[in-house]
Amino acid sequence: MSVSERPRKPALQRRTAAVAATLALASGTLALGATAASASVSAPASGSAAVSHANGVWAMTVTGRKVWVPKPTFVHTPVHPEKITHPLLDNMGTIGAAHLKTGHPVLPHAAITSGIDISAYQGNINWANVAPYVGFVYAKATEGTYYTNPDFYNQYEGPYNYGVIRGAYHFANPSNSQGNTQADYFSSHGGGWSGDGLTLPGALDIEYNPYGSECYGLTQSQMVNWIWNFVNEYAYRWHAYPVIYSTTDWWTTCTGNYGGFGAYDPLWIANYSASNGGPLPNGWSVYSFWQYSDSGSLPGDQDVWNGSYSRLQVLADNG
Repeated sequence: MSVSERPRKPALQRRTAAVAATLALASGTLALGATAASASVSAPASGSAAVSHANGVWAMTVTGRKVWVPKPTFVHTPVHPEKITHPLLDNMGTIGAAHLKTGHPVLPHAAITSGIDISAYQGNINWANVAPYVGFVYAKATEGTYYTNPDFYNQYEGPYNYGVIRGAYHFANPSNSQGNTQADYFSSHGGGWSGDGLTLPGALDIEYNPYGSECYGLTQSQMVNWIWNFVNEYAYRWHAYPVIYSTTDWWTTCTGNYGGFGAYDPLWIANYSASNGGPLPNGWSVYSFWQYSDSGSLPGDQDVWNGSYSRLQVLADNG
């Protein structure tokens, strides 16, 4: 039986009490609601201005608006291959933790949808024990074009089988290959999207370099091009824009705080100390996901969704 054919299992009923138990941390306030502020946008310039219908697709943006994505053309970015020593350990919280642990996050009082992100570092997970306490799970699928998570099946299919909304993420390595090449590798190894109500758009984890220079040897403009290459290729293939995970510090340093992605891609912000996700990168007025800790009572990094559970379902349905 394929993933799309499996019966969906009710999940919302067990969320409310579980969220309160797993997120009894600090107090604070947060206006929860929309994924992002509405914006009138057009598709990014990724090809010829005059394209036929056969050479483009409609893709869903973070605002819920469909935009035309021409068949992408790509800007080449320099490649500086680095020695890859520990992809098994490269996951969101582990890499960013040294930059993020400067205090304690302040989470909202209101009932919110909690989640986790995981990688091979967590191994196989007993989802019967974990599923009642989470509303969503993101699992690492790939890194660069050289690594796939050996525990991905358990970490991606397991939540689905318990009615938990799941997604896959890709750990970027801009030093080693082009953004569109990595988007294709991710897509071919678990990173695709389907509007089945339980699958979130894939996420691009673009952050501190675990192997070398912080910005992977790219200038700020080259990094922006690399990310557009990834984003455009993913949107063209799956008709939905990927989530972008990063920190405001890395984004400012390595892209020059570029603001062009905010109208297209949901933001997954990492901040372990500030209230309500802290200051956001340019272009985003609100985050969609917030990673507030690299450890907690559940496996992996600890996250929240900025909105109601029904809005999370909309993202899983529509991209």
